Amino acid sequence: MANEVSVRNLVDAMGLTVLIGKEYLDDKKITTSDISRPGLELTGYFNFYPKERIQLFGMTEHAYANGLTPEDRQNVMNQLATEQTPCFVVSNDLDVPLELLAIVKERHIPVLISKLTTSRLSSNMVNYLEAKLAERQSIHGVLVDIYGLGVMITGDSGVGKSETALELIRRGHRLIADDRVDVFQQDEETLVGEAPAILKHLLEIRGIGIIDIMNLFGAGAVRNDTDISLIIHLENWTPDKQFDRLGNNDEFVKIFNVNVPKISVPVKTGRNLAIIIEVAAMNFRAKTMGYDATKAFEANLNGLIQTNSKKD
Repeated sequence: MANEVSVRNLVDAMGLTVLIGKEYLDDKKITTSDISRPGLELTGYFNFYPKERIQLFGMTEHAYANGLTPEDRQNVMNQLATEQTPCFVVSNDLDVPLELLAIVKERHIPVLISKLTTSRLSSNMVNYLEAKLAERQSIHGVLVDIYGLGVMITGDSGVGKSETALELIRRGHRLIADDRVDVFQQDEETLVGEAPAILKHLLEIRGIGIIDIMNLFGAGAVRNDTDISLIIHLENWTPDKQFDRLGNNDEFVKIFNVNVPKISVPVKTGRNLAIIIEVAAMNFRAKTMGYDATKAFEANLNGLIQTNSKKD
């Protein structure tokens, strides 16, 4: 889990303009995804000032600050700029109060400018910081994008996960992560998976070694991250193991607070796992859109039973 993000990372991700403090971007760290709009603070109320948050100035804060006397403005800005304050961000390409500029220079606090509206900028920063600061869990498996659906392939070592992913890539699908998937919860219903930095775009094939998917297949064969919608677990086939044949056994894997649907697929000589997983993903998408082949089969079966009963 990353417990901090540098202000430089924020600048690069949001496309912000650095007005002051370029030399301090790496030193200043952001430790929370919450954003502060210092409205009450501008009135002089600092009892519960969240000084560790990004301080965002929009048109409302800008207008109120301009209405203060220079002395009051100086006093307020002096209390806003603390050692714990990571940075000040100003939206709508607004002018920055001169009193704030003078204080942040002394205290080595960056001031960043954006052309975006305050609401859009705040939303973008919160989404970015929540993803970067979220708790992460490392899961052994391969994550691929199949027709826009994030499918995580799991199973014991040597069962053929990476080889299956390679065949899926050859069929036009995209790799996100091989061997280890870093997973974090984006919201109450969404899990996101990505590759650790050291394994990004790389795939290990036994007997060949490590291959670079982007170098071999192009940029269209990889993605940086994706929502995880389905887990397909590969298991070696044994005669005594019972596998679902009709598709009416609902299995789930709980990761953080999200239940992810799971399908177990037997691995046996002669089975084309890539095609099976591709079809499983397509069938899962059809179910989410309201069509269930299993229910259609059961309806046909019931209809046939009723027809035969009438004949008897």
